Amino acid sequence: MKKLTLVLLSVFLVLPACSPLSSSGKDLKVGMLVESTISDQAWGQKGYKGMQAIQEEFGVDTFYKEGIQTYRQSAEAVEELVNKGVNVIIGHSNLYGKHFRQLHTNYPDVEFIYFNGQFTADNVTSLNFSAHAMGFFGGMVAGEMTETNKIGLIAVYEWQPEVEGFYEGVMYQNPEAEVQISFTNDWAGVEEAQEIYKKMKTEGTDVYYPTGDLFNVPLIHTIQEDQNHVIGYLSDHSSVAENTVLTSTVQHVDVVYKLAMERLMNDELGDEPIYFDFKDGAISMGGYSPEVPEAFVKEMERSVEQYIESGQLPNEQ
Repeated sequence: MKKLTLVLLSVFLVLPACSPLSSSGKDLKVGMLVESTISDQAWGQKGYKGMQAIQEEFGVDTFYKEGIQTYRQSAEAVEELVNKGVNVIIGHSNLYGKHFRQLHTNYPDVEFIYFNGQFTADNVTSLNFSAHAMGFFGGMVAGEMTETNKIGLIAVYEWQPEVEGFYEGVMYQNPEAEVQISFTNDWAGVEEAQEIYKKMKTEGTDVYYPTGDLFNVPLIHTIQEDQNHVIGYLSDHSSVAENTVLTSTVQHVDVVYKLAMERLMNDELGDEPIYFDFKDGAISMGGYSPEVPEAFVKEMERSVEQYIESGQLPNEQ
């Protein structure tokens, strides 16, 4: 990833008269650290929209800083935010779990929140998407729609829950299919993802699931040119290439942040990692391509609804 320079503190909107109180009676001011930028059309932008949702829903003062990647940058940004009166700091990446582990004891009156991790403390909370089911349903669509029985999963890290879920979903829907899995080890690994795709394409793979923030959309365009199919990731990408994108597995960051703020204001964050799923409105399936048979779309909708009601995936029922 191109090195990002540390930018000046940016204020979305200041409404001091409307700042809500937590149950402890404390005015809340929320700051966010973003690893990339708020205009990356991927994870960073979703964080920005989540902050907007918090501001609109609760009337809090909100601040953000972009390009915060190293521990030193995080430490400097946290100090600057705290000096502005910020008492809730959101690290919009699992990266910040490591940084907050070291920083949180220096700021006992600040609530630290970050995404995708297991570390928690009295003033540190981890928010997580229950992405296994999301991947499973994406895998069902891929397994149904492949014509070559060769499916490609291009992920970033092996620990991503959607990786195992996607494989299980493919196997449930189409036991004859073969799933090739490769990792870029870089959320912004566009070139690495493209090379993996080229190799998979030569082996006859015709449906792909690229689960990386910044390489998802570039790969969709490439896959569209090659007249193959893809499962969108993170956002609903049906508008990018309607016939190419069979469906998308969508994570609603704004919903998660609003739910987390509600818990914070009621002193209900607890001391364990928090998980959000379809039943919370935090995850959904995107629009379906006209290429997907209507009967199968209805089957998918029933499967998702049954999962929301029972908590069991189709292979567990």
